[in-house]
Amino acid sequence: MHYLIKSFFVWLLFIPLAVVNSALRDLALVPLLGDTMGRDISSLTLALLILVLTLLMVNRLGVYARAACLVVGAFWLILTLMFEASFFVLAMIHPMDKLLKDYDLFRGRLWAIVLAAIFFAPLLAAKLNKKVS
Repeated sequence: MHYLIKSFFVWLLFIPLAVVNSALRDLALVPLLGDTMGRDISSLTLALLILVLTLLMVNRLGVYARAACLVVGAFWLILTLMFEASFFVLAMIHPMDKLLKDYDLFRGRLWAIVLAAIFFAPLLAAKLNKKVS
């Protein structure tokens, strides 16, 4: 389970990626393309950035078994959901229902793709590095 400690530090790198991605969305994409399109592009961009970062870090994690990759992905997903809910509700003082709107694929929100990328990133990265056993 020592790989979970390493994976926690990799997950911490997601936070500045998300902050910079969000700032670019608010400063450039939304004014240029509108809120919906800006959020969609931003979600896809963040998912791609997470996949690239994971691809760069997967060897440092030392996670090569399929099950271990999925454990790391689940761990990252839980950390992300806890962080997001805590930050959104406690720090930004927004109601939870506002946060949940970003999870609604039927309303065109693509945040669920970011969450899927977080979950599957370790497995995809290990497969791309041909390290999965």
